[in-house]
Amino acid sequence: MKVLSFCPSSAVSSSLTGWIIFFITFHIHKLESAKFRVTGPGHPVTARMGEAIVLPCHLSPRISAVNMEVRWFRSEFTSVVHQYYEGKEQYGKQMTDYHGRTELLKAGIMDGNVSLQILNIRPSDEGQYNCFVQDGPFYEEALLELKVAGLGSAPLLSVEGHQDGGIRVVCRSAGWYPEPEVLWRDLSGRHLPSLSETTSQGDNSLFETETAIIVTEHSNQNLSCCIRNTVLNQEKESAVYVADPFFPRVNPWMVALSVTLVVLFGFIGLTIYLFKMKEKRDNEIRWRRSVAPIEEANVTLDPDTAHPRLVLSEDRKSVRWGDTRQDLPDKPERFDSRACVLGCEGFTAGRHCWEVEVVSGRGWAVGVARESVRRKGWISLSPEEGIWAVERCEGRCRALTSPETPLPWYRAPSRIRVCLDCDRGQVTFIDAGDEAPIFTFPPGSVPGERIRPWLWVGRGSRLRLRP
Repeated sequence: MKVLSFCPSSAVSSSLTGWIIFFITFHIHKLESAKFRVTGPGHPVTARMGEAIVLPCHLSPRISAVNMEVRWFRSEFTSVVHQYYEGKEQYGKQMTDYHGRTELLKAGIMDGNVSLQILNIRPSDEGQYNCFVQDGPFYEEALLELKVAGLGSAPLLSVEGHQDGGIRVVCRSAGWYPEPEVLWRDLSGRHLPSLSETTSQGDNSLFETETAIIVTEHSNQNLSCCIRNTVLNQEKESAVYVADPFFPRVNPWMVALSVTLVVLFGFIGLTIYLFKMKEKRDNEIRWRRSVAPIEEANVTLDPDTAHPRLVLSEDRKSVRWGDTRQDLPDKPERFDSRACVLGCEGFTAGRHCWEVEVVSGRGWAVGVARESVRRKGWISLSPEEGIWAVERCEGRCRALTSPETPLPWYRAPSRIRVCLDCDRGQVTFIDAGDEAPIFTFPPGSVPGERIRPWLWVGRGSRLRLRP
């Protein structure tokens, strides 16, 4: 019969092995849940139109992001460019403009590389992007800027007749982004002053330019038109030589006749100009009388409607974008996707006016909304949704019509006066700094129901209602 004996050394060895396994498992779990930083390039990323670009972003230390959520978004958290979680791509919340154009470069995701590739770059892709990574309750994000650039067509030069004793030469080109720099040069490379220059932006956001110069006989007959993209620091150039036979031979009687006609037409033009200026001034006076508010409304902000990202001042006259999302009750009247807030006051009749000051930031919108405007889910900032406003976002200013109306603000106003005429169903926006009209929604645009002041506040912005 065999007798089983107990060996103390064997038990100690088994216990030690168990502790080592526990320590390693605990240490790995601790590393996996360790905090990290999200880093991107410290400079803008430049992309060519029509090509692909990679927006670099990675974790530091370079730990695996396979089981984390990675979200790329624009100005708001819900403006999703690309989303990855639960180990796969998620396209349910992706903005329409990016459908089929984005890809997370998962080859390096084990090493914390969460860079995003965007295909077929467009001008509308330009702006700021947020690289957001979340692991359980912990999250970090990095901000990147994308600049878009495109080279247009080679300059097309054409000789278009006589003018001011010389030859008028016109240079045209299209398909540039952003707005290009246009230069005339002589044979030695010296810059020549242009007679005129016009630049316009088409529906595709690309710029086309036209510039003209007067070439005189025996002076700058060899010249070139150069169009430069200042972002890419690249240019396209075309040259022309204007031969002597093109220049007119001057007749003294023709000169006298030309001077007489110039004086005559100048007098007629001045008369027409003065008449139109008087008519414009009279129209402006009538316009001011028609929109002159009867009541200066003392508007305050309604905290029950404010998006959790928005922080209101104690007097409810100021609102700013908060650093974190606040834990607020999810009331039916609270906006939950767009960073909006309504005024406490509502208007159903009469004329009312109030002033909004832009304290800081480049992303904001100011206007009015019907009281029944939808608060939950993604809403369109448009009259169809019940919002009438003007907006500045990503360097562009526009009226939120449907479709949007670009506004030619060379500088965004720092104070906007909102004038609501309930009886006419009309809202007007005025630059409170110089009293210049900004935009007017036509009569009948605003429905006959209770209307409230409305604000949208973008990342890093702050607005204040002036007393």
